Amino acid sequence: MPSYLKKINRSSVVQTIIDNLTKAMLDGDLKPGDKIPTEMELSEELGVARNSVREAVKILVYLGVLEIRRSEGTFVCEGFSDSLMDPMIYGLILNQQNTTELNELRAMIESGVLRLAIQKCTDEEINLLKEKLDDLKSALLKDNADYEQVFQYDNAFHDTITGMGHNELVNKINSMVLLLTHSIRLNSVKNMIDSGRNKELYEAHERVYNLVASRQSKGLYRSIKGTYFVEEDQLN
Repeated sequence: MPSYLKKINRSSVVQTIIDNLTKAMLDGDLKPGDKIPTEMELSEELGVARNSVREAVKILVYLGVLEIRRSEGTFVCEGFSDSLMDPMIYGLILNQQNTTELNELRAMIESGVLRLAIQKCTDEEINLLKEKLDDLKSALLKDNADYEQVFQYDNAFHDTITGMGHNELVNKINSMVLLLTHSIRLNSVKNMIDSGRNKELYEAHERVYNLVASRQSKGLYRSIKGTYFVEEDQLN
């Protein structure tokens, strides 16, 4: 009998069912695309009420781990679902008062994203990144620069770098971080423009481009920091 079908004697029945099924996936007893036992079978094998099984399955479906196919049954999902990120996003949103921690998270993720892009980018992608940099330069260095337009081009520049890493999971995690830091990043761009530091902001992005174009990772972390000007003591 598979270990995930052993009878449950714990108080938190729904969570235990979730834990059992999750462990079975991690151990390889259940693989992507596998059909899991029916609600009745799980109930009998685990020695729990059917409503507890139903609730556990419902949660795993919401999380994007399982999928219900009408008239066929319930299956382990075969691909990454956006909903897998939802609980983490909501949890971080509710606990994002600490700007320092969010900036540290962004610095860590973006430096990893940049390193991956440097390792895997193509010449065509470097040319595309140069186009995004030129768009940002035009928006930043014109008279009466619009900070919202600059922010849009700034995002396009960093999104291009993310895509150069050719890693869907990294893309999802980075998108989550960008969502959480949206207001911080927008305010940073606005403050830079309001204080007349447009050229400084452009040059920080130019340094990042040069790292990618030369496929050089030395100074990577400091260059990423320069694109949004986190205080020095927040990164050490």
